[in-house]
Amino acid sequence: MTNFLQFLLTGILVGGVYALIALGLVLIYKSSSVFNFAQGDLMMLGGFITWTLLAQFGLPLWASLPVALALAWVVGLLVERLALRPLIGQPILAAVMVTLALSYFFKGFTILLWSADRRVFPELVPTAPVKLGEIVLSQHLLWTFVVSVLAFGLLTIFFWRTKAGLLMRAAAEDHQVAQSMGISVKGVFALSWSIAAMVATLGGLLLGSINGVDPTLGAIGLKAFPAVLVGGLESIPGALIGGLTVGIVEGLAAGFIDPSLGEIAPFLVLLLILLFKPEGLFGLKRIERV
Repeated sequence: MTNFLQFLLTGILVGGVYALIALGLVLIYKSSSVFNFAQGDLMMLGGFITWTLLAQFGLPLWASLPVALALAWVVGLLVERLALRPLIGQPILAAVMVTLALSYFFKGFTILLWSADRRVFPELVPTAPVKLGEIVLSQHLLWTFVVSVLAFGLLTIFFWRTKAGLLMRAAAEDHQVAQSMGISVKGVFALSWSIAAMVATLGGLLLGSINGVDPTLGAIGLKAFPAVLVGGLESIPGALIGGLTVGIVEGLAAGFIDPSLGEIAPFLVLLLILLFKPEGLFGLKRIERV
């Protein structure tokens, strides 16, 4: 029983990060119907930026994080304005392929600027584990989970309680109707990309503070794909549930069966869920006239 709880809780904590990455994917898809393959590498780029501020410039965390988020905001704006906006009116596949190209661009850019070496973050939280009876949990993972949940809470308030959030939700429902009501759909796209880049940067900081950051960190973003597809491409609560589900499945499979199986178990669960509920656990069925 102790082993089960150990693997379960560890999976939940790791799943919080997957959920945060999945949230960025949902934001982009809800606003533009584009599946963003560059989200993981945006996270990696954000991790390098945050490491630079912390380790090279020597800024404290309370100063580094706002600067990193502001830079991420700018990166999101530039990506939307320069790479995605020219494709408005073009087939969605064209925009999806651009996000795939951006993934390689971000990876090459970081190697050019920072090299392929792993960069270790300064100690941000105590390294001593937290013990709950016989269960041992990493303080890094605990803080990562707490920050992820807080980020979800703040973004939920933003979407449901602020004018900008309401405009984003309206535009996500129907672009043409929103535009006829005077809502700038292009502005909503830009805002979505900026928020997604900020969320990715926060994820880069959280993951980088555990094992460091290198150009392969973006590959962890692949774990967000089953998370967001399980939860539903347009569901913010689904991103949270999907991320936690992926983390739990990975933790239990790695702990009880084989560590290597933990890497593929979430994708196997994804296949099973999509066989019986293709729209995801929290996705909406749509009937379209063709």
